[in-house]
Amino acid sequence: MKDSVFEIQLKVRDYECDIQGVVNNAVYQSYLEHARHEYLLSKSQSFKELTAQGILLMVARIEMDFKRPLSSTDVFAVQLRTERQGVKLVFFQEIIRISDQALCLKAKVDVIAKVGDKLSRGEVFDALDI
Repeated sequence: MKDSVFEIQLKVRDYECDIQGVVNNAVYQSYLEHARHEYLLSKSQSFKELTAQGILLMVARIEMDFKRPLSSTDVFAVQLRTERQGVKLVFFQEIIRISDQALCLKAKVDVIAKVGDKLSRGEVFDALDI
């Protein structure tokens, strides 16, 4: 992703693969979420601490386009960039296999926020600088 603002590298673990020997489709969401949480930490924000403060960041919608499979021991990067769209913070994420730079997955994740018991109009994302 040419305009990514954050990247984390991970390695596929054997138990994440299905009987076909590739990463199970549901596992990719965990990779994406882990990258978003690490991104928050890189911006001096903790998902756990935000939750304790009554700021709930929630996935409203996720789209994933599977391009190529990952398999056991593959090392890969999860890259992301963000964009404010009204009340949402949109994460554009890609998973790239390191060995051949193959694009394995593209995702678009819409995140909304509740502050206290009210849906935020998105200003919380600006205040948190994320």
